[in-house]
Amino acid sequence: MAKKNKKGHAGLIIFILILVLAIGGGAGFYFYQRQQPRKAVEQFLDSMQNMDFTTMESMIQSSDLSALDNADIRNTAYTDFFSEINKKMTYKITKNRFDIQNGTASVTAHITYIDGTNIYKATITEFLRQIVSNAYAGNQLSEDETQETLASILNEQAKKVEKDEFSEADITYPLIKTNSGWKIVSLDDETVKIMSANFKSVEDEINNSLNNTDSEDSSASSAPEASADDTLNLTTDKFTIKYTKHVITKDFAGNPCIMVYYDYTNNESTASSAMVDVSLKAYQHGEACEAAIPENNDDAIDHFTAEIQPGQTVNVCQAFTLTDESDVTVQAQEAFSFDEDAVAKQILKVK
Repeated sequence: MAKKNKKGHAGLIIFILILVLAIGGGAGFYFYQRQQPRKAVEQFLDSMQNMDFTTMESMIQSSDLSALDNADIRNTAYTDFFSEINKKMTYKITKNRFDIQNGTASVTAHITYIDGTNIYKATITEFLRQIVSNAYAGNQLSEDETQETLASILNEQAKKVEKDEFSEADITYPLIKTNSGWKIVSLDDETVKIMSANFKSVEDEINNSLNNTDSEDSSASSAPEASADDTLNLTTDKFTIKYTKHVITKDFAGNPCIMVYYDYTNNESTASSAMVDVSLKAYQHGEACEAAIPENNDDAIDHFTAEIQPGQTVNVCQAFTLTDESDVTVQAQEAFSFDEDAVAKQILKVK
């Protein structure tokens, strides 16, 4: 009887051991499978850091990375810049939801990445300045030369940054299990934004800048507020201007106009001109005055378009039409600049 009980106990113990092993094996299999979507996302994010487009493509169910091309990320002209930007990206997986029955998952990553907004603004400003300068000099750049110029400026502006600026984002990647492993369903816009450092595309940004400049010129109907103490003196990284005088005269058609004179100093390391650097506008009765051509020639007028060597100063003149003898408000700022605070104003007496 005792032997039978021992056999019964032994059989029960063996059954329990088998059951534990089965449960443990099932749990182990579940936890193993649960980690696979996470590993897929980690592999995808690592390939982002390394600009490994082949691996990225293999981790996307649709294998479609065309959105990267819309942001110029795979454009070889900008490889150096985007490689430097993306290797500074870091991430941490914060959530991992897994449905073993449906073969779906969602993995959330908290990503810290370079915010290149200021780099792009400086690049576009400098690029537009150089395009204007080349156009005035009669130099027409080919498409390849234009792209090379832009890429060079982009790298140059990125090197000037003393401290990187970062942004953060939480992205949830939906995944599906396929015959070749776990795949991210598609490339999302937020990931493209991260890889491009908050940039859309070179072409779009330039067109937007030009459109904004045009709209500002066409809508500049109200004069800026200025006080009697304001002076038309302005210093930027690119130039310094100082008001010297103004003269009331007539244009080539005999209509009254005002000639505004200022000293222009080139603060850059390359030749430039007031025409490329300075945006000067005049207002009378709250309306923008049109540019005028004075009846008498003046060397200072020619200096407006002349290229000036670094560190040199010339006296420049710009002329504007007048409607009557009321005061004129002039405003100066850096051409193509996004810095709305770098502005100088002055009220000029006509009579």
